[in-house]
Amino acid sequence: MNDKKQRITFVVPARNEERNIRCFYEETNKIVLGLDNYIWEFIFIDDGSNDSTWQTIKEISNLDPTVKGVRLSRNFGKEMALTAGILEQTKFPDAVIFMDADLQHPPAAIPKLIQQWELGFQIVTAQRKSIRYSLWREMGSNFFFFMLNRFSKLNIQYKATDFRLLDHKVLEVLQTFPERNRFFRGIIDWMGFEKSSITFDSPDRITGKSTFTFNNLFSLAVNSFTSFSLMPLRITGYLGLAVTTVSSLLFLYMIITHLILGLTIFTKLAYFVVFNTLLFGIVLAALGLIALYIGNIHTEVSGRPLYIVQERVGFVKQKPL
Repeated sequence: MNDKKQRITFVVPARNEERNIRCFYEETNKIVLGLDNYIWEFIFIDDGSNDSTWQTIKEISNLDPTVKGVRLSRNFGKEMALTAGILEQTKFPDAVIFMDADLQHPPAAIPKLIQQWELGFQIVTAQRKSIRYSLWREMGSNFFFFMLNRFSKLNIQYKATDFRLLDHKVLEVLQTFPERNRFFRGIIDWMGFEKSSITFDSPDRITGKSTFTFNNLFSLAVNSFTSFSLMPLRITGYLGLAVTTVSSLLFLYMIITHLILGLTIFTKLAYFVVFNTLLFGIVLAALGLIALYIGNIHTEVSGRPLYIVQERVGFVKQKPL
């Protein structure tokens, strides 16, 4: 690091966080104001909130020129909100820190991220040590990390979060990625660069409940696998081969028992119905998986914008809508 003050931007996606935004801003400011060697700014991304989240962002921005806001025209999802936080910057800072607005990414951990960055690491991730999740969500999360690391070329850190710091060199590369079905953490891990990590305990939300539902988690898991792994298609191929092998052996067994041994255990119609039902299920599963990949291809080539901005606040030079 040189003697010139480094500029660091917080990118904070928020959806229906009217009761948390102001508290997040105040708590984070308490931490960063004690770090004198940096210039800080905030970019809040309102991801289609239907409460007064955007109004709160505007109020904070009017009082603090370091606070900027981007309001998306609808809910595009957290992955796109994080993307917007990168692409909406007129000039890349020296580093960006991604955080959630509900304070489950504790501001007290920010100095640890900065410390690792100062040591020369270009990506600094934050690994959650503990959080109060339901048993089913905890099991699902563990299964997700295991499957993705086992059957893709990624090596995603267990219990890693979107709470992380990216150096400006990483941001310059990240802005060139064109895909629309995004798994943000997966893309960053795929990129490489010098990486380090810290750990933190995740506190409870101060108010409200998470808007990241089971459907959001399931969609994220599906997008992750189809973006970074061909494992589902391989499994379908393996199942088809296994069913063909078993069916052939059973058919051979039928011929031997009926024609050679003279035994009639099951009728030919029974075997025919069972085989066809099983094969029909495999075909449907294969078609569903293929349709998933084709759907992703369609999304990528359709040429629609990644997101649509309805309003901006705090930017010196407003971009045209």
